[in-house]
This record gives sequence, structure tokens and C-alpha cells, in this order.
Amino acid sequence: MNAAPLPVLMLVPTGIGCQIGGFAGDALPSARLLAAASGCLITHPNVMNGAALYWRDPRIHYVEGYSLDRFAVGEWDLQPVRRQRIGLLLDAGIEAELAQRHLQVAEGCRATLGLEIGPVVTTDQPLEVQLEQGSSGSSWGRLGRPDALLRAGERLKQAGATAIAVVARFPEDPASEELAEYRAGSGVDALAGAEAVISHLLVRHLQIPCAHAPALAPLALDPQLDPRAAGEELGYTFLACVLVGLSQAPDLLPAGEGALQAAQLGAVVAPEGGLGGEAVLACLERGVPLITVTNPSVLTVSAEALGLDHGVQRARSYAEAAGLLLALREGLSASSLERPLPALERLS
Repeated sequence: MNAAPLPVLMLVPTGIGCQIGGFAGDALPSARLLAAASGCLITHPNVMNGAALYWRDPRIHYVEGYSLDRFAVGEWDLQPVRRQRIGLLLDAGIEAELAQRHLQVAEGCRATLGLEIGPVVTTDQPLEVQLEQGSSGSSWGRLGRPDALLRAGERLKQAGATAIAVVARFPEDPASEELAEYRAGSGVDALAGAEAVISHLLVRHLQIPCAHAPALAPLALDPQLDPRAAGEELGYTFLACVLVGLSQAPDLLPAGEGALQAAQLGAVVAPEGGLGGEAVLACLERGVPLITVTNPSVLTVSAEALGLDHGVQRARSYAEAAGLLLALREGLSASSLERPLPALERLS
């Protein structure tokens, strides 16, 4: 392929139970395919994070959701880097043994993957994560002590960290119906909304890459586990994928200072029912082509619901979306691939 890379946003909103991307990194194969088709894919951690599993691809840029919105709006640019120094932020509410497990993951990533990690800071107060659910069924959450989170983040940045991995102690109910549904492949990730709150707060305050891994006790074996949830059952923590993703996450720079800018975007790919986010709407305002993919969730914010008549192409799968991206990248009209071939428009 001789065509230049086509920068593309891949969005899978977190905490809404998407059939693809609502579980433990199960959108990774789709992201890899879109990256191959476009040559340059910008997506957020919940697409890439597979708990104990991960995949590094130089064509994929790992960008937290708040910063991805700021990029799409045109307020921030992205600057690819060779390496980030990842500060590790631990919630004071994590039990000593569980905290040690997370420190061992960080040490293992240093020794085995060559990542630059440190320093480590524990918050001066427990973060007191609370899980909630919206009326639509999407997950949400809040922090009892956001001030403790921000103070710890400031200490890490001042100590030289250029990115931050956060591990917060999450409430858990192993017998809950919601958890059973999620592990069976039919529910919403109850943790995802609160995770987004944590990373959004830090990125907004510090303007450096951040991502979150929840601290939870291991679950009892479930022989009927859905494959999409299996990545979360392989170890004591979800931290490894976050550290790998952050290790080469792009820097976040003011508009006009980075190599990747919103004006370069060639397309945005999003679930057909999850189009209400700031990034999608900002792209539509600038005329960036939107490819919607059949990917059911608890939301139904579709192109029809938003009154969108133009600039939307529909794909039945991410494989079909990859074909549309290839057409865009090669300068081919998507309509030329249809049969019957649409008639030419004639002006009266």
C-alpha cells in the first residue's frame, strides 16, 4: 500500500455494554484491523485494555477519553513519543497484600518488558470509590476524596512522571446479579464508569496521559465464563495492560504544537447507537466522515436520533468498517463499490 496513513478515531464508549468493546479488551482485534486499514488509529484505553492481556502496535495511539475529546475538539494535539516514565498511584484504601501484588506487576513489567516505571505514591486518604448506574443502564461512579487523588497526581508529576497509572480500591459484591451477567457476557461493566471519572479528573488537572486499573480480590472459578470476560480472570491485577498502554502513549500538547492534530482526522468509527459523545459531535461539526458500526449496547443515540442525513456511512461489522477506511485512504468513492451503482445526481 502506497497511500499515506489516514488518522482515524475509534470510539467505543465505556460502561454501556457494547457487544464488542464492553468487556476485557475484546475490541482489540477490531482495533488492530482498523489500524492496519488506516495506518494511524487513535483510541482510548478501554478498547486496548485486556487486563492481563495487551497488544502493542506502533500504529495505535493510546489516548484517555477526556484527552481524546479535547483532541477531537481541537484544543489539544498529540505528540508520539518513544517512552513515557510512568508514575504509579496507589489508593490508600488498598489492603497491604493486594497493594503488594500491584507493585509486583510493576516490577515484572520493568524486568520483563523494559518499561520505565516510578516513582510510586500512595494517596494520603482512601479514595472511597462508589459505583452507580444511570437510568439507561450505563455504569457510572464517584470518588469520596477526589482531592486525595489530585494531590497524589501532582506529587508524581513534580517527581518527574510523564504519565500516571492509577490503582484504586473498588467496592465488590461477588454474588451480585450484575457481575454474574457480565461474566456470562450479557451485562454492563459496572466498574467502567467510575474508572472513567478517575482518569478524566487526573488528565484534566495535569494534562499528561493517565489510565486506571481497579484493585479487586480474585473471583471464584466460573466454568461458564464468557470468553470476552476471561482476560480479567488470569491474575491478581488488571495493571499490566495499563502500564503497557501508557508506556508509549502520546504526549498531550496545546493546539498547534503536536504532530497529530484534529484537522488531520480522516474518519471517526463509533457504534451506531453510541454517537452522543463530544468527540463524535466535534468531528461531525468539522465534516469528518463518520462510520457507524453495528455494535449493540444499552444506548440508542443513533444517526437518526441526532437527525444526521449526510456524512454517515454504515457498516455491519468492524471488518466492513475497515474496508470503508481503506476506500477513504485510497481515495475511492464508497458508492463505486455498491451494486446497483447509484445514479448520478443531476441539478435542474
